[in-house]
Amino acid sequence: MTNQTTIDPDELKRFSFNVWSYKQGELVSLMVHIGDRLGLYKALDGAGPVTPAELAERTGLQERWLLEWLRGQVAARLLDFHPQAAPDQDTPNEEDRFELTPVGAAVLADEEGSLAFAAGAFSGATPPETVDKLIDAFKTGVGLSYEDLGPNAAHRTERMLGPWVRQALVPEILPALDGVTAKLESGARVADVGCGGGLALAAMAQAFPNAEFHGYDPSAHATARCEDKARKLGLDNLKTFTAGGEALPDAPTYDFIITFDCIHDMTRPAEVIAAIHRALKPDGTWLIKDIRSQPSFKDNLRNPMLAMFYGFSVSACMSSALSEEGGAGLGTLGFNPEVAETMVRAAGFTRFHQHDFDDPSNLYYEVRP
Repeated sequence: MTNQTTIDPDELKRFSFNVWSYKQGELVSLMVHIGDRLGLYKALDGAGPVTPAELAERTGLQERWLLEWLRGQVAARLLDFHPQAAPDQDTPNEEDRFELTPVGAAVLADEEGSLAFAAGAFSGATPPETVDKLIDAFKTGVGLSYEDLGPNAAHRTERMLGPWVRQALVPEILPALDGVTAKLESGARVADVGCGGGLALAAMAQAFPNAEFHGYDPSAHATARCEDKARKLGLDNLKTFTAGGEALPDAPTYDFIITFDCIHDMTRPAEVIAAIHRALKPDGTWLIKDIRSQPSFKDNLRNPMLAMFYGFSVSACMSSALSEEGGAGLGTLGFNPEVAETMVRAAGFTRFHQHDFDDPSNLYYEVRP
């Protein structure tokens, strides 16, 4: 038992505040999700300072509920506050105004034009039944696959990756790879291993109609989203397979293979890497995108978002990587540059080049046989 008479009261206050700040973060996250889901940030984008009544008129939502949400957003330092009451008045004026700044809009509203867009990551809390399964995983050692996590996992991942795919993949990333864009333009065959909802596949299939694109993912929720996307966009050069990377053809088939933020999620990444080596043509290219991390936990402590990454790992990435007996369990930060190069060279690849595209969360590896 703790003897509280020996505890420094100031240290106790600081530690308590630190703990309660995470509870505050949980509830602010819920408010960001509500704002994103209801289109409130988009309604505020470019509107300047608005009253709750004006926002209610813009959105068709209830003014009293909007007032409480707006005040909470100011408290979280996500909106600017323009009080209209005199400074010595305690009662808020009904003409008080709230504003989403251009910087705030880039992060919370501009899903199509800003690489900084982040509101899509706040797609609701983890369902209680999933939390119960994670509790069991601590006892059994066996985690949840992305299929087990349900459709929300695929949707959240798609919202998180969307801005990068739409704005950076085709115009910036692909041209930086040796000879890849020319192959895609002339009609390459491409595989996306761990394709998720097919954002990257669809972007490439639209940009390079002469090429053929195959998506592999073990989650039926994810491949269903990918197929729906292909139908809506009329992409007849895109096909999906509900299967892991182990199901790639044994013979050299693909000119270009991508794995985006998924090697660390795999139960048997070494087997998938070996399958990629077999399926890639001798002059082909494999592009890996994975989490920016260091081999040393001590070095990773410099990352101000490290606690979030470990939360992602326990709730999704490492859980998926341990969802089968004997799973590798790399987790969110487990596929650092040293591990990546060691594993791909062990599979027979001879060329490994690291790219840094000024992406704060990810590193990129251009790999060749």
